[in-house]
Amino acid sequence: MQQLTLANLNTKQRKNIHLLICDVDGVLTDGTLSYTAQGEEIKHFNAKDGLGLRLLMHHGVEVAIITARDSKPLARRIKDLGIKHFYPGQDPKILALQTLLKTLELTPEQVAYIGDDILDLPVMRQVGLAITVADGHACVKQEADAITHLGGGRGAVREVTDALIDARQPLADANNQFLATKLGTDFLTTA
Repeated sequence: MQQLTLANLNTKQRKNIHLLICDVDGVLTDGTLSYTAQGEEIKHFNAKDGLGLRLLMHHGVEVAIITARDSKPLARRIKDLGIKHFYPGQDPKILALQTLLKTLELTPEQVAYIGDDILDLPVMRQVGLAITVADGHACVKQEADAITHLGGGRGAVREVTDALIDARQPLADANNQFLATKLGTDFLTTA
């Protein structure tokens, strides 16, 4: 299986993606489940992954989260990132995919999904671009179209968002366009 890079994924295939769906545990996090003494769940998210999702949405690609679990820290992260399509507590996840396809009027070929374990396989088998993280389960790696270089919660999602953005325009131009809308063009010149 080829690992995901900007060079080895077909640009046309990447450009055709209009929705990126992410699993959470093992994709947006490293899969570790931590609890306080009071029983509250703690999650650690990668800031680069989050910015990558914001950049992708800025460039017109929808982002959705489908996860079998639900937690207050996750809901907070989704809200902070401005993700509109959030499906917590989904087991099986395929029903949320069907809802998204209908709501957004997309075909399965226009969807990329990042998963890491067997609960993700039914969705991965239905979408146009199935991706797993470097530390995904072996059976998921066997069925994935691409594998990231980085592990879940360690920048893997940013690899994917960069690859999808780069299919639309050069990544450096896309990043500068995003910065210009956030900071104004005066901040983009170098000394």
